[in-house]
Amino acid sequence: MSGVPGANPLRDPQDRRLPRIAGPSGLVIFGVTGDLSRKKLMPAVYDLANRGLLPPGFSLIGFARREWQDEDFAQEVHDAVKQHSRTPFREEVWQQLIQGMRFVQGNFDDDDAFEQLKTTIQELDKAQGTGGNFAFYLSVPPKFFPKVVQQLKKHGLADQKEGSWRRAVIEKPFGHDLRSAQELNQIVHDVFPPNEVFRIDHYLGKETVQNILALRFANTMFEPIWNRSYVDHVQITMAEDIGIGGRAGYYDGIGAARDVIQNHLLQLLALTAMEEPGSFHPKALVAEKLKVLTAVELPEDLGKHTVRAQYVHAWQGGEEVPGYLDEDGIDPKSKTDTYAAIKLTINNRRWAGVPFYLRTGKRLGRRVTEIAVVFKRAPYLPFESGATEELGGNALVIRVQPDEGVTVRFGSKVPGTSMEVRDVTMDFAYGESFTESSPEAYERLILDVLLGDANLFPRHQEVELSWNILDPIEQYWDKHGKPAQYPAGTWGPAEADEMLARDGRSWRRP
Repeated sequence: MSGVPGANPLRDPQDRRLPRIAGPSGLVIFGVTGDLSRKKLMPAVYDLANRGLLPPGFSLIGFARREWQDEDFAQEVHDAVKQHSRTPFREEVWQQLIQGMRFVQGNFDDDDAFEQLKTTIQELDKAQGTGGNFAFYLSVPPKFFPKVVQQLKKHGLADQKEGSWRRAVIEKPFGHDLRSAQELNQIVHDVFPPNEVFRIDHYLGKETVQNILALRFANTMFEPIWNRSYVDHVQITMAEDIGIGGRAGYYDGIGAARDVIQNHLLQLLALTAMEEPGSFHPKALVAEKLKVLTAVELPEDLGKHTVRAQYVHAWQGGEEVPGYLDEDGIDPKSKTDTYAAIKLTINNRRWAGVPFYLRTGKRLGRRVTEIAVVFKRAPYLPFESGATEELGGNALVIRVQPDEGVTVRFGSKVPGTSMEVRDVTMDFAYGESFTESSPEAYERLILDVLLGDANLFPRHQEVELSWNILDPIEQYWDKHGKPAQYPAGTWGPAEADEMLARDGRSWRRP
């Protein structure tokens, strides 16, 4: 029984069945008219409300340049929710949500608009009982981060008052190199305490990514072989089958490595390689991830062990698609990478000598994100030489998306009179093993922000260490040659295959 005064005596704190429900609070979305907000954030807020995880007086304030009234904003949220939410639309949930919806019109340098925002928050505090607890979600281009944060400070919106909280939620990319990330951290921490700043990496909100920790530390069958004695190498892949779409303005000059490797893939590497934390408290998790990122070592010859490339015109999925340099808004001389592959090693006792290959690209064979831990071959095979021709290395593959699950690949005897061994796979799929469908990553992340749970958010030290790893590679690419090429719809340039072939290995076909 709980001995806390005022606590519900019938509720056992150990009871896992009661979901974590956010206390009185509200969310302000800057850039509320953008794609991210429409397709992900608003539907996630509705899905949380529908699952009963938001407080009854939850408030949602949109801030943008559009000349909208509150009811226009409510209609926009309504349309976004109908189109993109994961859970079915229920009128009673919607009617309750709409009570706390407001819209503030203005530019980021408009002092009157921020004063209006302040008034709106105070009104909602009284009407909805939000307790002064508000999270500010910056769903805006990175160049506006400093301005919005400074305006929040200037108008007293970020003030941490006794008994309530104010938090900042910032989308990636967090800077474009180490120096810019440090400057941005300084600006943000000048306004919000470090523990109230949540840097969104939506990959960390995915169930399968969290399952890496469960897989490793809740079972005894994987951890004993999760080291250099048994693992040959690790491949972490994030492939997209689409081009840059309408994001030329954002993408050109950033590129695949800055967009994906610096945050998503290095976070996946840290979770795959880290030691067991003392607990799942955010500080304990961060401490172990930081040890891994600090121990990462770049190859001596960056020319041989890193590859960047651009997709070129080809047929993909039955349609003709333009090359990167032919896309609208792209400079024909652009050296921006749409594919990047790098080899890293980790200098510690567990992983010494084990290469980690990271790759990402647009217009590849299909959309997939996976972590493949490839084990060494058995040191001695008592079979005839021809019997194991089709036997590869054992592998444990964690599929982050789209069909979330885990696959184990191992050798098995082919039925028949002769002794022939071939690779087979054993598959666990989330959709088949659990009746509850996985929540969308943003549902989990928004709920964690409202609860103040920082487990799934990279801390500023992690962001800076990741730039520390990537900066020398970007600097090398700037000075040496130009990107290789690969036809749209393939799995990348020949140079990437050669990079692994030099080590006697090959890329997995996801």
